[in-house]
Amino acid sequence: MMEQNGYAELSGIERELVLQYLIDGNVPVTLTPTDKITINKNDYSKTEPVIKSLTSQIFPVAIRGEHIKVQKNGEILLENPPQSINNFANQNVKVEFYFNRVGLYFHTFVKETSKGLSLLLPDKIQRIIDVPEDKKYEVSALIYLDCNTSKELNLQAIPEKEIQLFTRPAWKCIPLENQQKAKRLLEKFVEQAKLEKNAGTGIQLISICKFLTEKKIEKVQSLQNRAEPLSILFIDHERIVFGVSETYKNLFNSKEYCIKLSFSINIGPINTREIFVTGIVNKIYRNEENEGICVDFCYSNLQEEDLRFLYEKATSTLLN
Repeated sequence: MMEQNGYAELSGIERELVLQYLIDGNVPVTLTPTDKITINKNDYSKTEPVIKSLTSQIFPVAIRGEHIKVQKNGEILLENPPQSINNFANQNVKVEFYFNRVGLYFHTFVKETSKGLSLLLPDKIQRIIDVPEDKKYEVSALIYLDCNTSKELNLQAIPEKEIQLFTRPAWKCIPLENQQKAKRLLEKFVEQAKLEKNAGTGIQLISICKFLTEKKIEKVQSLQNRAEPLSILFIDHERIVFGVSETYKNLFNSKEYCIKLSFSINIGPINTREIFVTGIVNKIYRNEENEGICVDFCYSNLQEEDLRFLYEKATSTLLN
């Protein structure tokens, strides 16, 4: 495998192994439309593509292995693929998949043929290289211990994109196309909260509904099944809520966990403030499809100076 310009390109022998793997296996792939300055329908790999931005309203589409038939010449036939794939006809695409748990990708062109849509496996296949994001978050978290069993967990969490923490959640933060579904969830959660009396002020429910109604795009990574950080959806002086794209089996309702909160400080010689708390899983929220969950922790042990700090962060109010 050759390393070039931040990516790893497979050798000819490795490409042949991948081709045979695609022929023999029931391999799912993900297609993402791309733009090219030049489109050459007779050459599948000459020009370098650029991924379309999300503003184009075109998203990656996953295709199950049973809808793919790979020929020995490298032609990939799409048999009865999802309806949305028809929009990719006569477009350049990025194809991503796993080969023995290793993430690979290549660029090619979607052709319309008498047999339907087809792709061609190009000579250049590359290994997905995850570039670590060196970013300083306003707050991050680590669920590091199950207090009941003393089992180490080390589940990292970072702020969810497009959610402003320490700002009162507003309904308008939910995309218009998701608001009807979010309204159904909110009504359901409010009714449950009235019975269970466990939601506090309930303002965190908007962030929870936003997360549970958004389309989750499963990104192909450098290594399959690698744990991703949880998403911090809401935090104040009483609770913290995490979003999880799939169920973590080691987070259980009514159980207590140890959590470390890390806050970026821009003034003074210390640039990070760490707060250690214990929290009990107050409620686990699920969407209608059970595709994702939100875990609502209520603090069970919080030092007074840390309570003051979190209250000031959440309310922007100085206590006397």
